[in-house]
Formats: sequence, structure tokens, C-alpha cells
Amino acid sequence: MPETKTAVVTGASRGIGHAVAQRFRDQGWRVITVSRQPPPDRCPWSDGGNTHISLDLSDLKQIMHTVEQLRPLLSGAKLHALINNAGISPKGPGGSRINSLTTDIDVWQSMYNTNFYAPLVLTRGFAQELSNARGAVVNLCSIAGHRVHPFAGSAYATSKSALGALTREMANDMAPLGVRVNAIAPGEIDTDILSPGTSRIVENDIPMRRLGTVHEVADLIEFLCSDKASYITGAEIPIDGGQTV
Repeated sequence: MPETKTAVVTGASRGIGHAVAQRFRDQGWRVITVSRQPPPDRCPWSDGGNTHISLDLSDLKQIMHTVEQLRPLLSGAKLHALINNAGISPKGPGGSRINSLTTDIDVWQSMYNTNFYAPLVLTRGFAQELSNARGAVVNLCSIAGHRVHPFAGSAYATSKSALGALTREMANDMAPLGVRVNAIAPGEIDTDILSPGTSRIVENDIPMRRLGTVHEVADLIEFLCSDKASYITGAEIPIDGGQTV
């Protein structure tokens, strides 16, 4: 009988995380989800129990307890994929960009907690379970980590840039364990957190002249967690319709 694979997906209540969780579920994987908000009622894991935990990953104290809360849900199973998708990008009044000079340090800290420290703590916390499965880690970075973005603020951009560097470091550190660590850098993806004015970016900055879809992002993540990507580690792959060309 084929082995049932297990994935942990953070930020799975909506958007990219929800699409990825559903994709793995459709592929017959057992999916354990983490998010601040409960999953929609229509989700197979919406009843909680042994498939979902609610945690606020912007709180460092909660991050430090995430592994110990998740480990019993694995029940000793291998962990084949860890998708560090949870991320936050607060905005100023009217959805304005928050910059490096005026953003409160508490906002910086909460963003680094979610966008950087949570992936660090989870990945090293489950290093052995990932090694047992010769599994894969995918971190969700952003094109904002490589260029000044009109909507993503400074704290968000620098946290995603740091996550890109962490991806390379962890790929090096975990390769001897048989674990691959990669990142993807989405551009403008059609979710409910798009900023006003995104249509101007589509018209002026994206060669493909359209938004990406969560399903296209899920395709890339599925690939990176599959045997087809068995010789790829330490990469950060843009998925942005050519926006960074």
C-alpha cells in the first residue's frame, strides 16, 4: 500500500496557503494546517481536531510553542513537506505603503516574527521528521524582497529578503539530512489581499498583462515538493508574469 504523505501548511485559511493545502489534500496527502483564522467550513480539515491548529505567528511566544503543538498531530509520522506560507504586510492609512522611517518598531517585530522567525523555528524544529521523509521545505518570499515595491512596505520587504537568505543557509545546512529547502517569490497574485492600484502594475509592469492565480502558485509548490525537483535546493524561483524582467 502506498505511503500516505504528510504536509504542514501555514497561513492556510485563505489565498495561496488555502490553495496549496487543498492541492496536497487532492493528491491524497494528509494536510495539517496552521493559521490565525479557522479554515472555511467547506474545507476537509475545517473540523480542527487532528488536522488544524489556530496560532498567531506574529507573536513570538506562540511561534516558540508551534512545534510542540504540531508534533503530536504527526503521531510519529514522517513530514514530507513544510510550506512556510504565513505572512503579513500591514498598510498605512488608505492602504498606503509604510516606510522605513516612520513604521513603529512593534510592526517591524510582528512582521519579522511571521515572515522570518516562524519559518526558521518550524524548519529546524521538524528537521528530523523532514529528514526521515527526505522531504522538502518551501518558503514563500516575494518580489518585494528584491526591489522597492509601490505597496509592500519596508519591514515586509526586508523580512522577505531575509527569508530568501535563510532559504539558502538552510538548504546548505539541511542537505546532509536529505532535505531540500527552496523558496518562491510571487508577484501580483489574485487574492483578497491585493492593494488598490494593482491594476496599474498589471498594465504597466507585468509583461504577461495579467495577475497570477493561486493555482499557478500551487503548481510550482507541488513541483518543488515532488521527486521531479529532486536536484533543486537553495533556489528562489520568481512567479510573477515577468514583472522582475
